[in-house]
Amino acid sequence: MAAFDWDEYKEFKKFSGKDDKLQVAIDFMKSYYNMSSPRELYEMLKEDDIGQMMLEKRDITDAEGLENFMFQ
Repeated sequence: MAAFDWDEYKEFKKFSGKDDKLQVAIDFMKSYYNMSSPRELYEMLKEDDIGQMMLEKRDITDAEGLENFMFQ
């Protein structure tokens, strides 16, 4: 699996218009990495230190929790 590109994320975030950093990260991964599965998104975030912190901040412990966050 590819490493999360935080430099590209920062550029994407400038034009996002959203305040929630996790939502921006999800939108970024969907666009930049062409990911759509909550399982893929969760695994990529879980493998990254900053991504882990984003998940922990929202008490998201699995792909189902991330899916619930995405569609709330």
